[in-house]
Amino acid sequence: DTETTSLEPMTAKIVGLSFSVEAGSGAYLPLTHDYFDAPEQLNFAETLAKIKPILENPDIKKVGQNLKYDQHILANHGIALNGIAHDTLLQSYVFEAHKSHGMDALSERHLGIKTITFEEVAGKGAKQVSFNQVTVEVAAEYAAEDADITLQLHKAMYPQIAADAKLDFIYSQIEMPSSQILFTIERNGVLIDRDMLNIQSNEIGAKLVALENQAYELAGQPFNLGSPKQLQEILFDKLGIKPTKKTPSGAPSTDEDVLQELALDHPLPKVLLEYRGLAKLKSTYTDKLPRMINAQTGRVHTSYNQAVAITGRLASSDPNLQNIPVRSAEGRRIREAFIVPKGSHIVSADYSQIELRIMAHLSQDAGMLEAFANNEDIHRATAAEIFGV
Repeated sequence: DTETTSLEPMTAKIVGLSFSVEAGSGAYLPLTHDYFDAPEQLNFAETLAKIKPILENPDIKKVGQNLKYDQHILANHGIALNGIAHDTLLQSYVFEAHKSHGMDALSERHLGIKTITFEEVAGKGAKQVSFNQVTVEVAAEYAAEDADITLQLHKAMYPQIAADAKLDFIYSQIEMPSSQILFTIERNGVLIDRDMLNIQSNEIGAKLVALENQAYELAGQPFNLGSPKQLQEILFDKLGIKPTKKTPSGAPSTDEDVLQELALDHPLPKVLLEYRGLAKLKSTYTDKLPRMINAQTGRVHTSYNQAVAITGRLASSDPNLQNIPVRSAEGRRIREAFIVPKGSHIVSADYSQIELRIMAHLSQDAGMLEAFANNEDIHRATAAEIFGV
């Protein structure tokens, strides 16, 4: 297990390393704790040089919790982790996808052991400190326990997975190999055209100003388009529009569903919806993505999370590259900012209605099989059958 300066895989640095080779015991190597009066620690470069052959040896098997993160951390220091045998995060995901996969929860659930939490060691909220500011004594107890608990969890969970051929296939043939592919994808990152996004941001900014002025004109006065209270006063008090839904506190709601409904008959809600959509594009994508370009690689590096959706789908975060807009013209333009080096190409492929195709295969439903064989839109075919059209 690695203890680091942050949770950002591409930039975090090692503070210390913990190991366990026998359930019930663990060891911590403090390397870069640098608080006032911190004790002398192992030489960083010498220590990494000595353990690098062990970490890179494919014949020495390693078990970890969320090992993809540790791979990134070690790669930041020039170490390629080999011999990855098991990941308790993925074991938990395969074994009980609907439950929490954090180590603290896993330990209580499978071992009956309440672990030391990160918040107990480093604090929480605004008072939380970087791990290099945690005292060596406290860090050692926490980190050594992490390594020990990981090994104990593996011994508790993996035999149950191995006993079920289907679970073992998903774990050993899908999830574990996928983790290594995702590590490579994350490490490689994607190229972003910063200049193109800056141009788009300025253009969206100009449209937002125009929409703001249009909203003022329709309302008959300036107001804060981001204030639900002021929107309530304008829409329902001043303009006399009938509320369609209330908030839990009893006030008229101005959420997106309400505005969508009101926009069918009133111009101001339509302008507000367009404003909100563009404002989100600007803040989430055209403004934010350029700031997320890694200074060393010149690329944006997302994290793909396997152990999130119980359906088996991947999740993407920091940034979410699986949710780049496509429904609006402005949203589609953002995709143009994803580029490749000269001489390379982007290949885009997507399964068509894959869940329903699998359902048709497993159920052998004659109607579904016929619809797919005839290249029909299965949703349209289903609706036609339901409504008899």
